[in-house]
Amino acid sequence: MNLIEGRDLIVGYGHQPIAAAGNFAIRKGEYICMIGENGAGKTTFLRTMLGLLRPISGTVAFHDIRKEEIGWVSQQTPTQKDFPASVEEVVLSGFAGRLSHRFFYTCEEKKKAAEHMSLTGCLNCRERSFRQLSGGQRQRALLARALCAAKEILLMDEPTAGLDSSAQHAFYDVIDGLHEKGMTIVMITHNLSCLSKADRIIHFGSAVAFLSKDEYLRSTMNVS
Repeated sequence: MNLIEGRDLIVGYGHQPIAAAGNFAIRKGEYICMIGENGAGKTTFLRTMLGLLRPISGTVAFHDIRKEEIGWVSQQTPTQKDFPASVEEVVLSGFAGRLSHRFFYTCEEKKKAAEHMSLTGCLNCRERSFRQLSGGQRQRALLARALCAAKEILLMDEPTAGLDSSAQHAFYDVIDGLHEKGMTIVMITHNLSCLSKADRIIHFGSAVAFLSKDEYLRSTMNVS
């Protein structure tokens, strides 16, 4: 089953095209790694799928999910690192797209947030200020926040950038566990060791190539 489909998609900023993704589909349950050169359009592609950027041309269509039901973990920004809220408040904000005219989170939403914090390993710091956490702890909290929004799919933009090796391994272990439970994963990464888990590779270079893992390993794009 396809969750997201692109048709004749070209992405970029303003009127300046960066990458031509063409026709593609993101299937339910896949683990997709996006790799390639800096500036080749990987982040622009993800932001276009999220609806944060308009395509230069072409379309993005969703099946059985809404944009608000896509979990999103971006690279950490200085603003995020200094966010003046507790971990629990940050995680609960993942439900903000469902509040509509409500002003408060439901008991069920608070229960789900606690489950996601437990799953990602940040439940024990739920009352701490987000700004006081280590980089690894912050990414775990942001992943829990994304899971509050996610119905079946997580999009991630280099989620372990700036983390030490131990924190990276711990984070990827959580991602692997989510995928084993059926979550669709689409992740930009420069960590080529992750490719062993991937079903498909999207390579950004002079062109955008959608490849199976075996096709990528046999191709001249493989520099590992």
